[in-house]
Amino acid sequence: MKQVSFWLKAARSQVLPVMILPVILGSAAAFAWDNTFHIGLFFLTLIGAASAHLFSNMINDLWDFRNGVDEKANQSENAISTNSGLLPNGTVSEKQFARVTWLFLAIAFICGLALALIRGLELLLFALVGGLIAYFYVAPPLKFGYRGKGYSELAIFLAFGVLPVMGTYFVMTASLSLHSFLASIPIGLLTTLILYNHHFLHWQADKEAGKRTLVVLWGEKGGLLFSKLLTVSAYLSLVFLSILGPYPWYAIIALITVIPLVSVYKSLNDTNETAMYGRLMGASLKATIRTGLILIVCLVIQGIF
Repeated sequence: MKQVSFWLKAARSQVLPVMILPVILGSAAAFAWDNTFHIGLFFLTLIGAASAHLFSNMINDLWDFRNGVDEKANQSENAISTNSGLLPNGTVSEKQFARVTWLFLAIAFICGLALALIRGLELLLFALVGGLIAYFYVAPPLKFGYRGKGYSELAIFLAFGVLPVMGTYFVMTASLSLHSFLASIPIGLLTTLILYNHHFLHWQADKEAGKRTLVVLWGEKGGLLFSKLLTVSAYLSLVFLSILGPYPWYAIIALITVIPLVSVYKSLNDTNETAMYGRLMGASLKATIRTGLILIVCLVIQGIF
């Protein structure tokens, strides 16, 4: 058990809610709109999605280490390192780390294959796209997380919004739905906001290592402006989708989750201490989790009544 706990911590399992919530959201949507829920398939999907997320975290750490990003972050006084620290500190060997990384992918693959055989081979497309995004986010030759131009933000929107919500809905109903895509937009944008704000914690080290995130390209002032625009977009989508569907009208109550975010934005200047961005990322994470929970509850209520 100690070994399991150690590697779960290494894989940053504390951020699993950003993957678990979209899976539950897709299941709640199937229950609300189609009056269907399969508990066995739900847990199989949950295990597969969680394993894929842990693989993504570890493969990012592995390639950031190989690409020298961790070294730059450790050398920078203004950076807060967000990796597990095991590789830069020499706590485990690269070979050990890689072995566990690929184990998580194997678990995700087995779950995905089982679900595809049970519910439809279309699920293999979801699994393939998710796997390619997870691997090539920082791995060569693509390394699109290093290229800027919004590639990494689009990847996160797909991997933590569209794919898990639509994929889970398909698992439950064996059908694709425009409504399930629309339902994924608010949670997808908010999860993207977490990742985007995460870049502020070490953007100068990223710049030195050649990692061209949008924050690196635009600097603090421009980066903060886009962060605010992303927040506005997420909550505007929530309003429109509550009024016009697919969410029930009372899902608009999730707007209250933006309050802590607004409070942090008001405390920020054009340039800030790195610790201030830790507050911003924390507020983003809380807003995402709380919004996801409210939307799930609203869909369950809709399904019951």
